[in-house]
Amino acid sequence: MITNEYKIQVEGSLPYAKLHIYLWEKSPEIKIEKRPMILICPGGGYEFTSDREADPLAVQFLQMGYQVAILRYSVAPAEYPTALLEACQSMKLIREHEEEWGIDTNQIYILGCSAGGHLAASVGVFWNESWIAGKLGCKNELFRPAGMILCYPVITSGEYAHRGSFEALLKSQYTEEMLEKMSLEKQVSKDTPKAFLWHTYTDDCVPVENSLLFIQAMKKFEIPVEFHMYPVGGHGLSTCDSLAETPDGYGVQKECQSWLPLVREWLKASVKEK
Repeated sequence: MITNEYKIQVEGSLPYAKLHIYLWEKSPEIKIEKRPMILICPGGGYEFTSDREADPLAVQFLQMGYQVAILRYSVAPAEYPTALLEACQSMKLIREHEEEWGIDTNQIYILGCSAGGHLAASVGVFWNESWIAGKLGCKNELFRPAGMILCYPVITSGEYAHRGSFEALLKSQYTEEMLEKMSLEKQVSKDTPKAFLWHTYTDDCVPVENSLLFIQAMKKFEIPVEFHMYPVGGHGLSTCDSLAETPDGYGVQKECQSWLPLVREWLKASVKEK
């Protein structure tokens, strides 16, 4: 296993912004030469990036045979579009190292939890905006993920918003115009990649309507979506097992643990499509 970290610095980045990579080494004993990549964006309300939604998930996807990267993106006092540019810069960096890192560049997926889900979905809906390519000095195609994996994502700035995430993300730009732009169900287009989403019906922090609104928007464009809504469970469950259990015992939710096997099958089917 190869591990490394790369500074991700764009306009407005804070010093800690880094991409942490975890790679299967190429071996003459193993047939596989190139593997899909999962880029993980932990949640944290755009105020921090959660450890519980970083390494515990990385371990799971490594075990499935994927290359993995974790983006520790800039959060408040950094504001939009810093984190989005960092995520796009990470996509660019991954593609630039495809040979060295053994990456199948047709199979780069972005995963986000909670506010990290908002960031991942932002890459999915904004990847083709010309201003991003201008800022990062490359073609927009480098930013497009093959698919999005959105875990209890923050999506809407409307009635069902997790208001704190938008306040932290926008800071001085907290206007009706920017709230409209950051309400991602309104930004889906025919160019948005497919998605796997899961949420709990009883999430009392980021309501399940966030996922439902995004799915409705995707349906308008006939973009493939797989969605799993679990009847019980709180917010921020990550792997839903002891890997992400908090010191006070929160985070183990047996009813939701099937999401990882399900996303594995979704990914396997996606690879076959290619």
